[in-house]
Amino acid sequence: MSDSLEFGLFDKSAEIDITSRYLPHWFQPGVAAFITFRTADSLPKSAILRMEGQLRDWLRRNQFPISDDESLPEPDEIPKPLQAVYRKQKSRLWQWELDSCHGECVLRNPDLSALVMNSLRHFDGQRYDLDCAVIMPNHVHLLAQFRLPATCREQCRSWLTFTATQINRSFGRKGAFWQSEPFDHLVRSGEQFQYLRKYIADNGPRAKLKSHEFRFWSREG
Repeated sequence: MSDSLEFGLFDKSAEIDITSRYLPHWFQPGVAAFITFRTADSLPKSAILRMEGQLRDWLRRNQFPISDDESLPEPDEIPKPLQAVYRKQKSRLWQWELDSCHGECVLRNPDLSALVMNSLRHFDGQRYDLDCAVIMPNHVHLLAQFRLPATCREQCRSWLTFTATQINRSFGRKGAFWQSEPFDHLVRSGEQFQYLRKYIADNGPRAKLKSHEFRFWSREG
């Protein structure tokens, strides 16, 4: 991982803090987490319906019957041999729609992307350790681990509240800027850490964005 700082990995035998609202959130201090937060307009209804349709088609092709008016199953509700691939399929479609740059995409603005990146780096080395981050036009990915008493949930709330207030102020408006809950995933292995680090580094070019349309930072320089 990083030469100057060791990032921890998820330990299933250690205590886990699990909270849930719309999404489940697992937390262990000192363990690397992949975090995504997105703007409130980043996934319009048309994109969600498109993803759901593609997932229904995939399930049918894999001999799992589902009608157009049924809710999509959770991974643990389908046959076990399909679960891992189903999770990957959902993640792939979700990331593809985010990279399609729906919504206003105001974070293309270099001043606003700098504001978000500066917020992410502000308490680096104090409340948390940030390995890398990318500010895309309508979403953010980062790899970080948290130092007690700071927690992932509290720090994400701080990032989202501060940046939303500043960005809304710059437009002279109020209201939701970010989608209410970030996505977070505890890193399970060194291989996964390296995969996610590369995913973050490649996100802008992979989405065919010009260099000024996204902002990337890495501890490795």
